[in-house]
Amino acid sequence: MIITLSILVLLIGGGVLFMNSAVFGSLPDAESIKKWESSPNYKDGKFQNLLPTSANMSFGDIFKSIAQMMGAKDKAPIHALPSAITDLKGLKDEGGVIVWFGHSSYLMKFKGKAILVDPVFSGYASPVSGFAAASIGADLYAVKDMPEIIDVLVLTHDHYDHLDYKTILELKTRVKKVICPLGVAAHLKRWGFDSAIITELDWWDEVKPIAELKFTALPARHISGRGFTLLKSLWCSYMLEVDSTCIYLGGDSGYGNHFKTIGDKFPNINLAILECGDYDEKWPMIHMFPEQVLQATKDLGVKKLWPVHSGKFSLGSHAWYEPINSLKAANDGSVTIATPMIGEPMYLDKELPNKVWWKYDVANQPQK
Repeated sequence: MIITLSILVLLIGGGVLFMNSAVFGSLPDAESIKKWESSPNYKDGKFQNLLPTSANMSFGDIFKSIAQMMGAKDKAPIHALPSAITDLKGLKDEGGVIVWFGHSSYLMKFKGKAILVDPVFSGYASPVSGFAAASIGADLYAVKDMPEIIDVLVLTHDHYDHLDYKTILELKTRVKKVICPLGVAAHLKRWGFDSAIITELDWWDEVKPIAELKFTALPARHISGRGFTLLKSLWCSYMLEVDSTCIYLGGDSGYGNHFKTIGDKFPNINLAILECGDYDEKWPMIHMFPEQVLQATKDLGVKKLWPVHSGKFSLGSHAWYEPINSLKAANDGSVTIATPMIGEPMYLDKELPNKVWWKYDVANQPQK
């Protein structure tokens, strides 16, 4: 009995220590929480969605979901994904350019300013290595490849596939400004970021972190949390305005009427970047199915769509290529869908990339 109790104490103690390790970040302090009490998006100690949204799963559902994901057919590519090698430090940005690194990580450059969105370069979308690993060939880029100065680091929420501890630590000395949703700064401060460079935003807040760029934090339908405590930080989409160019950064979101509201507020969006991947019938409210992605694009009033949240991590039970296949099959031709390879520059004043990169031969040559 004594041995059993000793082992149990060690296990519990080890678990507590692990859950308090830096990778999990920190919960907001009382002073921050006090400021949020006037926010319409914060109620009863938690952030809320605009629509009733449930992502609750029993432990049985969680284990069942993990088993389905592990056993899914074509869960991950068996050959290295096609990709492009681009010199990001010397990247030209006439008219604006975006380079994708797989999943929801990408670099944008406008007017010589570098904007890095949700960077995850550790090779895992998880607090521990060995779980939710990047697909073969999808982990081509690292922090060392980024521009020496990141003018604005943009974070949409605090999930591991969007906010990566190892990556953020390596980026820390390069970042001039950070914009993030309410509550996310607590993680960054624990990781050594100067609070003076961080701007936390509530939905519909506007900020110009530097003169050339205007960001508006906008609603999304999702959840947050890095441990067992959920909904203690907000989740956002953003509108980026640079002169007459207007780009919607969708973050993670289930379908909802917020897309129509945003489209009405911003009638001249040039490009929508929307998540399309890792959806599942077990969490239908917090991630969109491909048909909903198209409807959201139309609600936004946008003619050009770039689908992300795929191609690097397989966090759902569908085949890795299903999201883009289903999206293109559902398109009636009214929306132009951009399909750049990882690392391929996408210039916004030129024709958008249209390679079928997810269908390729063993020599990794994408189809036309």
